[in-house]
Amino acid sequence: MKLGILSSGGDCPGINATIRGVGKTALNHFGMEVVGIRYGFQGLLNRDYMPLGDKELSGLLNLGGTILGTSREKPFRQMLESGDSGKLQAVVGNYRDLGLDCLVCIGGNGTQKTAYQVFKLGLNVIGIPKTIDNDVFGTDFTFGFNSAVHIATEAIDRLHSTASSHNRVMVIELMGHRAGWITLYAGMAGGADVILLPELGCDVDKVNETILKRAKKGKSYSIVAVGEGLKLNGTEGNPASRLSKLICKGTEIETREIILGHVQRGGNPSAHDRNLATRLGGYATEMISKHQFGRMVAVVGSQITSLPLEEVAGKTKLVTPDNDLILQGKRLGVFFGI
Repeated sequence: MKLGILSSGGDCPGINATIRGVGKTALNHFGMEVVGIRYGFQGLLNRDYMPLGDKELSGLLNLGGTILGTSREKPFRQMLESGDSGKLQAVVGNYRDLGLDCLVCIGGNGTQKTAYQVFKLGLNVIGIPKTIDNDVFGTDFTFGFNSAVHIATEAIDRLHSTASSHNRVMVIELMGHRAGWITLYAGMAGGADVILLPELGCDVDKVNETILKRAKKGKSYSIVAVGEGLKLNGTEGNPASRLSKLICKGTEIETREIILGHVQRGGNPSAHDRNLATRLGGYATEMISKHQFGRMVAVVGSQITSLPLEEVAGKTKLVTPDNDLILQGKRLGVFFGI
């Protein structure tokens, strides 16, 4: 058998470990041939690919980014919306000309949705969920998430000393689009006093009340972790900057904002993500050997399993108010915005 691998969407720690997990399992255990498709689905349209042998797959386990490159371009959506059947058939033709028996699609929500569209064209596809946001439906965790949480937690840890030295409020904005998983996990792990998630919303007056109550108890500083997708007064964008001004005005306590940004997506994967990526990649290759196509590999509990791409496509996994970390955080006195 011959399989192709592509990575699509935003980069994150662990993609290379997954490519290695798929490729080495395919080569060494199943005797398959492996090629890498460059720059996501665009590479499948343009026939931009590279062979992946033992040499190319060596040294990838701890390497950040992706050796195949990635792209947020959505050629399939554009083709489907425009009804460009010629390009769609070109994709099918390129897949067959390369002699592929399956295409492994490593990516987040958008990638899995596109993978399902490719599957509906009659091509064999397997999806592997990746994103620091941890918002892919159907899997408890995605690789990249643990690494991002470690980075964000370390940043919050470092803010405690400078905040206490100056008696300041520190507002740190963390990534996640409309999903607050990084903010929740890093906020709790880093001992944030206020954790504001896009899913729960925010009452700024209550945030200010919480910070003032802390000050009256002799707690001279506060750490506020905020998800980048949080809406303030009904609008999105720059929540840390806007919230910092509102807190300073409402409490008269010196406030600073920090936007951690793409640092959360860069660098080497954590040990947890290296092992998770290896397990997901190996399981995906085993599924290919059994001709189990049109499915996405997933983590459910402590087990690696899979589910149909049809059940995943177009869905997002968000934080719910009954999450155990939120419930325990409230028992500890953490304020969640409402």
